[in-house]
Amino acid sequence: MEFTNGTVHEFILLGFQVGQLQRLLLLVFFTLLYMLAMAENITIITLVVLDTHLSRLPMYILLSNFSWLEICYVSTTMPRMLLDLALSNKIISFSSCFLQFYIFFSLGSTECFFLSSMALDRYLAICHPLRYPQIMSPSFCYVLVTASWALGFLAYIVPVTLISMMSFCGPNVIDHFLCDPGPILALACPPLPNAPLSSLVFMDVVVILGNILFAVLSYISVIVTLMKNSSKGNRAKSFSTISFHLLVVTLYYGPAAGIYIKPGGETDPNVTKIVTLFYTAITPFLNPMIYCLRNDQVKEALCRLWRRKAVLLKRKVTV
Repeated sequence: MEFTNGTVHEFILLGFQVGQLQRLLLLVFFTLLYMLAMAENITIITLVVLDTHLSRLPMYILLSNFSWLEICYVSTTMPRMLLDLALSNKIISFSSCFLQFYIFFSLGSTECFFLSSMALDRYLAICHPLRYPQIMSPSFCYVLVTASWALGFLAYIVPVTLISMMSFCGPNVIDHFLCDPGPILALACPPLPNAPLSSLVFMDVVVILGNILFAVLSYISVIVTLMKNSSKGNRAKSFSTISFHLLVVTLYYGPAAGIYIKPGGETDPNVTKIVTLFYTAITPFLNPMIYCLRNDQVKEALCRLWRRKAVLLKRKVTV
């Protein structure tokens, strides 16, 4: 795609301004983190696909698709960041920068809708248990998955297109490790038009705050229902599950809301990089562990898979 963008035809991602040794340590650390995040999420997808019990449960249908989203999300930023840590050439073309901007934001907004879908699943399971099997059927789960992807990728088409049509007169150095709106807008030729900024802020508020509100109201309803109707034993077990969901929601929305609700605001670049690293690299690594660490059904599925592998291996050896 061709863009009209003033005199700037490429950007330089400044990344991490550290010495050679620190850069090497960061490269090793984030490479391991990326590999572990990929392995964890692939494991969840494999378990749900291969285990006939989990593959029929709504929560695990959503969780396996959420894991695929996490794989896409972390792969949008981490490989480029690792390449920049390994090489001195940090140039990114104008079109590649805005493509990363669009995909990164679209996947982020898709994650917001996925978190709301998972909150809806818990709300229906606990607040309306008798109607839950009829409402949260596998087909409805796939409708939620499709809607989350579609809404996520439709949300930022207009803001990203309008920003890409702005004039960028230089300098062309982005003080970040990815193409983020704040540093990009700082390079635009003044005066900044209102339409791109307004559309971006509007979508940030609608997507982030709207989904935060939905998730908070859903979990408040769940907690109230548990306090009123559950026995002590069931209440403790349910609270344990809900607490992990709330932890994932907090880990994602906390940093994202702080950075993107006011993308044009003044924020220290180093703080922005650290916060962005947290929800682009660390949360995709933590989320699989949070959801599955104390999950008996996942542990049982793992045991069934290992037993099945052991039986197949024994048959091969026998033959």
